Amino acid sequence: MSSQLSAPSGAVAGAPGRRGRRVLVVVLVAVVALAAVTAGVVTRLARGGDDTGGQLVAPSSAAVLATERARPASGRTVTRTITARPAKIDLGGKTVTTWTLDGTVPGPELRVQVGDRLRLTLRNQLPVETSLHWHGLELRNDMDGAPGASGSAIPPGGSFTYDFTVPSTPGTYFFHSHVGTQLDTGLYAPLVVEDPTAPRDDDTDAVLMVDDWTDGLGRSPDQVLEDLQARGMAGMAGMGGAGGSGGMPGMNMGGGGMGPLGADTGDVAYPAYLVNGRLPEQPYVLSAQPGQRIRLRLVNAGSDTVFRFGVGGHRLTVVAADGRPVRPVDVDTLMVAMGERYDVEITAGTGVFPLMAAPEGKDGIAMAVLRTAAGPIPNPADRPAELNGRLLTYADLHPTAADALPAREPDQVITLRLGADPTDYRWTINGRSFDDSAGDPAANHPSELRVHQGQRIRLVFQNATMMAHPMHLHGHTFAVLAPTSNGVRKDTVLVPPMGTVTVEFDADNPGQWMIHCHNAYHAAAGMMTILSYVT
Repeated sequence: MSSQLSAPSGAVAGAPGRRGRRVLVVVLVAVVALAAVTAGVVTRLARGGDDTGGQLVAPSSAAVLATERARPASGRTVTRTITARPAKIDLGGKTVTTWTLDGTVPGPELRVQVGDRLRLTLRNQLPVETSLHWHGLELRNDMDGAPGASGSAIPPGGSFTYDFTVPSTPGTYFFHSHVGTQLDTGLYAPLVVEDPTAPRDDDTDAVLMVDDWTDGLGRSPDQVLEDLQARGMAGMAGMGGAGGSGGMPGMNMGGGGMGPLGADTGDVAYPAYLVNGRLPEQPYVLSAQPGQRIRLRLVNAGSDTVFRFGVGGHRLTVVAADGRPVRPVDVDTLMVAMGERYDVEITAGTGVFPLMAAPEGKDGIAMAVLRTAAGPIPNPADRPAELNGRLLTYADLHPTAADALPAREPDQVITLRLGADPTDYRWTINGRSFDDSAGDPAANHPSELRVHQGQRIRLVFQNATMMAHPMHLHGHTFAVLAPTSNGVRKDTVLVPPMGTVTVEFDADNPGQWMIHCHNAYHAAAGMMTILSYVT
């Protein structure tokens, strides 16, 4: 099954239940996980040898510093200071108090060039610790901003300077807090890496950050997590796929059928959905001229929602995925999971058009507007036909010839089983939650996830739950293999319910790197582990 899917919907709002289905599945998962642990998780290929031992490569080790020094440098230094602080934010007719970067949602856009030295100081004026993770960048390990793997969180009143050479892949990225459920506040901002030598083939270049929003309109993210944990897996209630449309990847069923993500598309029923921090009633407006070629950089900064994106009256030409170039492909609509990014190009028509992001399997809408002429704002309730048109799948994506990962036999094959506890709200990888290792730091570095620099690593994501999981690997880009895709390079991949996705990457960025579900609540509840380089 090729995989462009949705994720389960909503316990927090108490919508109709999926209790029996999910409990049965997680009980089966527990049995399967126990058998798999007994049988062994990792396949060691003959030429890979025994990779269970060795000394961990520290985030600030000589190997990390040597890799950093080898990165191409532009000779330019970009210096910024950003403050994480509470602020009152107008979301477009509704004012909330939330945590922000420099008092805006999203935070200030950052554009840098390949090879720049970025020195960004984060000042923490929040009442709790925080961090910044540079999502999708293959940067030096000690600057990754992932407490528990590659550094420490910044305490209240403290500051930290992230100092690294911007990697050599231009594209669309973002940075966000990597502490608890803070991603579900306003602690995120876009990051665009530009190639100054590349010709511009578009007239307008705009970032669209889509987000699911609860802070200040509903329960706070920490309260949402507490509610989920109090109810437990057996007490979950869901949306049952309300509002979803489409079919399994590569198919189109039209409206009203079970969506590509199945019936279980999220754990949180959000009161609002945003594009660039704005509600659809008073949307963000992108102004352009008729006939202009526009590049839209789509970023899903949401915590529990997969969005289906389309532009009324326009087709989309997909030109990049997760910051990496792809052979252009024309579609009507695409799904972007939490942590994913897509660059699409359109030729602007004459009029006022909705830039629509529909939460897959959930009620509500996110909308911005493209304006090239006078006219009223589109009605958010009017779903454009493009959302039911040709849906992009991973199988449609091909890397460019220059960006394809060269073929090579893997040195290790590592299986990551995505599971859940049958009763508690606890998500697992290989039967283990990240917090199972509390008080035992060595347990954060399981032997089956130890690799050596220079190896080709194959990761097999096996989803034993009824929810799709967007799995994100820090510090690396992987190739998504057949039958899911054709080697497209990504750092986040949506693994379908009860499905398998296989990826490969070269272990060329030493350190300690997180692998986790980019559903913020699944990660906070344990679906996270560490890929450890060893010597």
